[in-house]
Amino acid sequence: MPERSPQIADVSWGSVRVEGRDAAFRDAKLFPGGAREWDWTETGTHHDPGIQPADVDEVLEHGADVVVLAQGFHERLQVMDATLERLEDAGVEVHVLPTDEAAERYNDLAADRPAGALIHSTC
Repeated sequence: MPERSPQIADVSWGSVRVEGRDAAFRDAKLFPGGAREWDWTETGTHHDPGIQPADVDEVLEHGADVVVLAQGFHERLQVMDATLERLEDAGVEVHVLPTDEAAERYNDLAADRPAGALIHSTC
C-alpha cells in the first residue's frame, strides 16, 4: 500500500508550502510518501504545450490513484492531451484546475487516498 500523501499547508503566488518541509517550493510535485520541487527543465515543460506525460511519471511510480494538475492562478499552463491519455491509460482519476482550487481538491483527496499533484504557483 502506498504511503500517505503530504498535505499542502499553503499556496500563494510563487510559493507552495507542504507539510513536513521547511522551505517552500516555487512549483511542487506531490505524491504518496513525499514532495519535491517540480523542475520544468527536467522534461522541457513550458506553458504551451503544457504538462507533459513525463511530468506525471514520478507521481504514478509512487502509487497515486488520483492526480491533480494545477494550471496556475490564471490558468496559463496547458495540459497536453497525451498527458491526460497517459493518466487514463494508467487508470488514474485526474482533475485539472486553477491553482487555488487544485490545492484544495488535492488536500481533500489526499486525506483519504494515495494522491499526487503537480502545482504551478504563478500564472
